[in-house]
Amino acid sequence: QVQLVESGGGSVQSGGSLRLSCAASGSTYSWSSMSMGWFRQAPGKEREGVASIHSAGWTNYADSVKGRFTISQDNAKNTLYLQMNSLNVEDTAMYYCAAQYGGIPLSRLLSVDEYRYWGQGTQVTVSP
Repeated sequence: QVQLVESGGGSVQSGGSLRLSCAASGSTYSWSSMSMGWFRQAPGKEREGVASIHSAGWTNYADSVKGRFTISQDNAKNTLYLQMNSLNVEDTAMYYCAAQYGGIPLSRLLSVDEYRYWGQGTQVTVSP
């Protein structure tokens, strides 16, 4: 089992920045063997992939966040990050961290269905 706890959400004005963190615990498997991702869900909308990092280190981003968001991980701390810059009101959502052991096909890295473990989410609200 893997437990994921997100933090770092909050309220920010359009154009601002936030950094989300996701701390993983509870598993004896190597953190580096996991594929990780950030997802978000706005009210009335389906959960969507934002950014992901394959167990081999490849990254993938949704078109809507390319050039503004950066996913990274600290293997020593078992922590995943999402640096979000140039935020706009369309980024307002609950943000979730997700994890899955092993590799995920690159074409499926942003697919909700590929991830088994999920955190509880952290709210990001961007005002005009």
